Amino acid sequence: MLPLPADPTLDELREALAPLLPRNAAFDGWNDAAVTATAQSVGVDPEIARLAFTGGATDMIDAWFASIDTRMAQALPPETLAGMKISARITALVEARLDLLAPDREALRRALSILALPGNFRLATRLGWRAADVMWRLAGDTATDYNHYSKRTILAGVYAATLMVFLDDESEGQANTRAFLARRIAGVMRFEKAKARLSGSSDRYFSLSRFVGRLRYPAI
Repeated sequence: MLPLPADPTLDELREALAPLLPRNAAFDGWNDAAVTATAQSVGVDPEIARLAFTGGATDMIDAWFASIDTRMAQALPPETLAGMKISARITALVEARLDLLAPDREALRRALSILALPGNFRLATRLGWRAADVMWRLAGDTATDYNHYSKRTILAGVYAATLMVFLDDESEGQANTRAFLARRIAGVMRFEKAKARLSGSSDRYFSLSRFVGRLRYPAI
């Protein structure tokens, strides 16, 4: 838990509690009971803690995923990534996220079930995009044109598909998930190389949506 000042703001409280929420959400669900248990475990007034998550389950999940973004960046600082190829950087970043999520897979399962509800489609899309954007930025991507959007759309699809494998992976060290991810990243790199060779009207022969679909639902 992040150290809290004597009189923390709600934003500071939210940031401090977010990484701890899943340990209770795994048992209590993403609800006020999880916030209360988390607050009590660190000596914070539960009533004040609940004010930091007025949006309910989706607010808690959003905060938890934001904490994953932050801790992933801390685990892989620029100097660590600098000597890697782009594909290795992206792979390392996704694997770092998986390592951070591994202790809380049941909470993740519950969170993804909530995000899969029709009413939460926009939030789920935003969180997936945010994760992909953070990873590409950490990997050193500076594209501002069409590539900015295509890279993030594809990576969001890869990450979503990888999470589905990860949830039920009982192999040692999530070896099956890592192998799945390696195949998907290799596919992305092949796509990027092929796209770089295209010019002018030939772009119309590529369908980004079909490509993302194949990445998300391949044969494992």
